Amino acid sequence: MRILGLDPGTATTGYGVIDVVDGDVHLVDFGVIETPAGDAPETRLLSIYRQLNDLLTRHQPTRAAVEQLFFGRNITTAIAVGQARGVLLLALAEAGIPISEYSPPKVKEAITGYGKAEKAQMQLMVRHLLNLEESPHPDDAADALAVALTHARYVAFEEAIEK
Repeated sequence: MRILGLDPGTATTGYGVIDVVDGDVHLVDFGVIETPAGDAPETRLLSIYRQLNDLLTRHQPTRAAVEQLFFGRNITTAIAVGQARGVLLLALAEAGIPISEYSPPKVKEAITGYGKAEKAQMQLMVRHLLNLEESPHPDDAADALAVALTHARYVAFEEAIEK
């Protein structure tokens, strides 16, 4: 199973790709989809769409996991991130990739065992779970890997229940 994890954003969308083979998790790729701040919103969304489609072509994921929108105090930012999320969901649906969504506390709980874990704890666990020498950077990519790992854990749990 190849899982694409996504941490949505308008300026920076993190992505992480992992393979799960016989319960073992292997890192495939991670990074960010970036858009220039000065571009019009519709141009940025089109860029996100095109860059994600390139990733889908390159990595051929069988499943996708997307972090749910967390509403902070800045409603303008939340709306922009929501638009970027919509573009991601559209591209994944168009490609026929099954999508699962996880809230930030769910991701933190799945990765660290504590739903209010700090960013440093999350990065340390992502590093440990993927047997990396250092934590993935930038933070958006590390967050996307955490989302992918969360999905891998939920799938393993579901499969264990079915047996």
